[in-house]
Amino acid sequence: MSSNRPDASENPLWEGLTNRPLPQPCTLVIFGATGDLTHRKLIPALYNLYSDGNLPPALTVVGFARREKSDDQFRAELKEASLKFSRQTITEELWDHFASCIHYHQSEFATPSGYTSLAKKLDEWDSQRGTRGNRIFYLAVAPDQFEVVLKNLKTSGLNNTNPESWTRVIVEKPFGTDLASARRLNTLVQGAFPESGTYRIDHYLGKETAQNIMVLRFANALFESAWNARYIHHIQITASELLGVEGRAGYYDHAGALRDMVQNHLLQLLCLTAMEPPVDLEADSIRDEKVKVLRSLRPITGKDVSAHVLRAQYGAGSINGKRVVAYRDEQGVQPESKTETFVALHVNIDNWRWAGVPFFIRVGKRLPKPGTEIAVHFKNVPQVLFNKTTEVLDENVLVIRIQPDEGVSLRMSAKLPGSSVRIEPVKMDFHYGTSFGKATPEAYERLLMDAMSGDATLFARRDEVEEAWKFIDSIREYWDHSGEEPAVYSAGTWGPSEADHLIRTFGTKWRRL
Repeated sequence: MSSNRPDASENPLWEGLTNRPLPQPCTLVIFGATGDLTHRKLIPALYNLYSDGNLPPALTVVGFARREKSDDQFRAELKEASLKFSRQTITEELWDHFASCIHYHQSEFATPSGYTSLAKKLDEWDSQRGTRGNRIFYLAVAPDQFEVVLKNLKTSGLNNTNPESWTRVIVEKPFGTDLASARRLNTLVQGAFPESGTYRIDHYLGKETAQNIMVLRFANALFESAWNARYIHHIQITASELLGVEGRAGYYDHAGALRDMVQNHLLQLLCLTAMEPPVDLEADSIRDEKVKVLRSLRPITGKDVSAHVLRAQYGAGSINGKRVVAYRDEQGVQPESKTETFVALHVNIDNWRWAGVPFFIRVGKRLPKPGTEIAVHFKNVPQVLFNKTTEVLDENVLVIRIQPDEGVSLRMSAKLPGSSVRIEPVKMDFHYGTSFGKATPEAYERLLMDAMSGDATLFARRDEVEEAWKFIDSIREYWDHSGEEPAVYSAGTWGPSEADHLIRTFGTKWRRL
């Protein structure tokens, strides 16, 4: 790469992080390079990293896909996409320098000769660009293509490395569709790459606020001392979407909200919220504590599913004044589909810290407002001092906003100005964008940089994935055999009334985003 952009070691991002490995020179091979993920997320993220001076000087990006095209055609398509999706302004000079490291390799995923010819090209680029034989293979392909790509990487020897270099694989979600398929896929990956070289990506963990949960908890005595069953009444985790299936019916009608969102994104946020302090900040120390949370989840099985989990499906309604069709009327959805577009769960963590504290998880499509947040509701103080001056004191609530307005807010009680004692809730609010005076990096920027650095902290480990599926499978099994129809809610509302009942029995209600 050109030396016109800043050197990573001199970038302010790395100040004070001397214990963190820097991104290393490498070749990034993207399988499925003509797909949506590459154009919308991966290449814009790499350009942003390059613009900020956070990429290693020696980096080669290789797109591996079926369609025939030249390097110049491929670069032109990526530029057009980056103009739309990059958070940084695309400048001609900087893009030209960045694009010079991008190449295209045409081959069918199932054609062994395509991998053999790729191996020769990679050796040539290693010599020309000084990438030292370090390689990352990114599987940005449909899940049914994972096996053929992994087997060909192994057969061609591309998964092997010498003692002076490394090889890693990044696997996109969905990582399986149930416990059995996840174990099978884990075995396939393990047959080609060691666990230490396997990076299962969950872009929620790359979001700045998700990364900040541990700092908020463990670097602030104010919160950590009260982060337990003695002081916390309950915790809500909500992921709300305005959108419907948006052309993804072929995938979504087989997955549903439980598999698509709860099994990975929301259980990961639950783990970060509930985990014990790790012994250090090494990847496996952190992931060990997350796995303990998953193993402590009280199983929801049989008829308990009806009492603790609600599934629903959006009907016709209105979003921002525009009429939208019901889920079953979406193109590609089966007319009698029981696939859930909304799930609400009451979850218990059976350990010392969280005994008796309910966790409520909610996710849905076609809700009134988009956003993802974690809301920690603290127990009320005794009312005795103020029982003559006010009705009921509002509880303190700490809200961690994951997206779109990343930040943290704390609701507390304060006296209104005046001679009488009148108490009203007030809010202290912290916004990442305004507090630090710069744009928050996109999730894929952090995750790609970590993969180049060999830092697996924000990636899921094999046992994490399998424990999460174990919890989810018992719920799905009951749904599959019960014959129960999902509840229905109108698009543009906050879900069915049954979801309100699920949480109301604990003397509380869902927060409005």
